[in-house]
Amino acid sequence: MSLELAYFYGSEAEQYSFYRIPKVLLTDRRYKGVSMEAKVLYGLMLDRMGLSVRNGWLDDEGRVYIYFTLEDALAMLGCGKDKAVRLFKELDASGGIGLIERRKQGQGRPARIYVKNFTLPPDPEECTPAPAPEGPLAQTSEKPKSTLRGTSAALTSEIPKSALLGSRSLDCGKAAANKTDKNNTELSDTELSIHPPAPTSSPGRRWRTSRDRMDQIDAYRVLIHENIDYGALLRDHPYDADLIDGYVELMVEVCCTQREAVRVNQEELPAAVVRSRFLKLNREHILYVMEAMQRNTTQVANIRAYTLSALYNAPVTIGQYYTSQVSHDMAQGWEVGT
Repeated sequence: MSLELAYFYGSEAEQYSFYRIPKVLLTDRRYKGVSMEAKVLYGLMLDRMGLSVRNGWLDDEGRVYIYFTLEDALAMLGCGKDKAVRLFKELDASGGIGLIERRKQGQGRPARIYVKNFTLPPDPEECTPAPAPEGPLAQTSEKPKSTLRGTSAALTSEIPKSALLGSRSLDCGKAAANKTDKNNTELSDTELSIHPPAPTSSPGRRWRTSRDRMDQIDAYRVLIHENIDYGALLRDHPYDADLIDGYVELMVEVCCTQREAVRVNQEELPAAVVRSRFLKLNREHILYVMEAMQRNTTQVANIRAYTLSALYNAPVTIGQYYTSQVSHDMAQGWEVGT
């Protein structure tokens, strides 16, 4: 039976909530062996991460975990128990692809599930540098061109708007350091960096060059512009262009940070969680933050921290805000009518 459904007009589709499956799960050859049903289940678990963050479900190491039972999968996927069990095993780190990690708690309590970051290190088949020339060609000064794809293209084609966007996928375009040139250091003063690089325990890790860093910033800016319908925002609110650009640059700054944690709402939150929330913001969220801040009459001591918290909280508070506005307007209308 075919349903009689209406068309979408303009940006109407943006007002709804969606479960999102990271594009990399569909495009990277290393995920080709994962069934589509398992990828959908991973998308459902990824969405549940937001609830865990709001409830403060973080372990002693600051890692976010969720509760997603077999019954939840049965209800949301509409499949049988045996198939749901098989899908969990397909995703699990124990015997599966490793997109989730389940830890039993005993005493009839549901297992903790750690939803793992779906980003992968560069694919050796795609990021293998060209072989060094031999013989007379080895004496030429021309350097072989890398077969690596650009960082910007990788972001726009593979990174989802809502997923937990890890920084590891951005290391693909990293250039090797010149260890023989003393003037070409990896921590050059000319390197563009929004935040000072955080210390890392990974041996041998090198920081991005200035070009890679700029590509990363540009790629995130393009992605955020797309998410919030930047062109339409400027067209409808031309006098707020500087304000909108300020929001965008603040989100880009956080998305590109090399720190492991970002301070939001006077708490240290994992940078990946904040990045994921910012990449979920759309045009309506930006308009809501603009309106809420314009209505604010109290003096703000730290406008940057205030704006950062407002943007982060927008997906959670937007519904409550407009509901209270409607209730207030209805109450005012009732008083006038009586």
